[in-house]
Amino acid sequence: MRRLLARRPRAATCDVGAAPSEDESFMRLALREAEKGIGRTSPNPAVGAVLVKNGRVIARGHHERAGGPHAEVVALRAAGGRARGADLYVTLEPCNHWGKTPPCSLAVLQTGVRRIVVGSRDPNPVVNGRGLARLRRAGVEVVTDVLREECDALNAHWFRFITSGRPFVTLKAAVTLDGKIATGGGDSRWVTGPAAREEVHRMRDRADAVLVGAGTARADDPLLTTRLPRGEGRDPVRVVLDARLTLPRSLRLFHPRSAAPTLVATTARCPGRFGPGVETISCRSAGGRVDLGDLLSKLAERGIAHLLVEGGAEVHQSFLAAGLVDRVVVFLAPKILGGGKAWLAGEGPRLMAGALPLEDVEVRRVGDDLMVSGAPVWPSGLRRSRSR
Repeated sequence: MRRLLARRPRAATCDVGAAPSEDESFMRLALREAEKGIGRTSPNPAVGAVLVKNGRVIARGHHERAGGPHAEVVALRAAGGRARGADLYVTLEPCNHWGKTPPCSLAVLQTGVRRIVVGSRDPNPVVNGRGLARLRRAGVEVVTDVLREECDALNAHWFRFITSGRPFVTLKAAVTLDGKIATGGGDSRWVTGPAAREEVHRMRDRADAVLVGAGTARADDPLLTTRLPRGEGRDPVRVVLDARLTLPRSLRLFHPRSAAPTLVATTARCPGRFGPGVETISCRSAGGRVDLGDLLSKLAERGIAHLLVEGGAEVHQSFLAAGLVDRVVVFLAPKILGGGKAWLAGEGPRLMAGALPLEDVEVRRVGDDLMVSGAPVWPSGLRRSRSR
């Protein structure tokens, strides 16, 4: 994920000498604050802030939702007059433009912060260093790139969204040791154990939208909601691919007990076919199917910065073939089916040299299953299509 951003970790740079170990310690606290907003701030990034005075934390804050106060402002308000002469640690450089809220750089200056420590640079063209330049001109000491790699990774989804105009795409599958997602008869409940299924619900909680194809919707009749212990979590927007509008209106996707909407991506034009609460999105056709690039652009226009693609096999294959996957997450169950349905459609390349490699690979145990994730290393031609 980190290398997707085309950024390398750098040493902290500053106008005046600082104590890096102390700065890193407080920046980690800001990262913890930022994590509270993941999946809840789109189309804005998740940002955390910590105010420190005389070596002690006096206030914290994070961006909770789009349209609400930014992390810096939350922390500054909590500190009140104590903010004068304090150090502000923030995971992403402060904005310098008027949007739904005033610029954070102005709020920092008005409250008398003496020093600001920043993790990530903001790639948004309307920000991109302007806030830091304003603070420097006003005499605020500025320290940059503290824990930049960690701060960049926190907002990898948003960085993809803001620089390419499409959501970050995570492809998720649950497979047996022999690569199957269902029996020959179509039974897929359950490939993995309870712990892995709970982890998937945590992934939904942090994503803006979750997508399945018409085949999965018809066969499994999923809810695609977030169901965590004690009722925690939020439901993502549900997206189903149905090029010809053939799905029955009785599916649970079209009658969810959720505030999150359901979107049907189609090549047809038939608004309102599925009743109230369900919206159709007309997309370009690509070989009789929904043009995925066009769909991603339309989802980005709705502020969806992170899309979780859950299947099935043809949908997974289509996203990979189009070079539109930023991260692959596969839950590997210790089972051998010996037949059944593979998790990717088609025959694939004839030679092993044609396999798609992954980088930044992570492996961890989740209950009895393994969770393997990594970023695809695309051939140059497909890499260009991913960045559009």
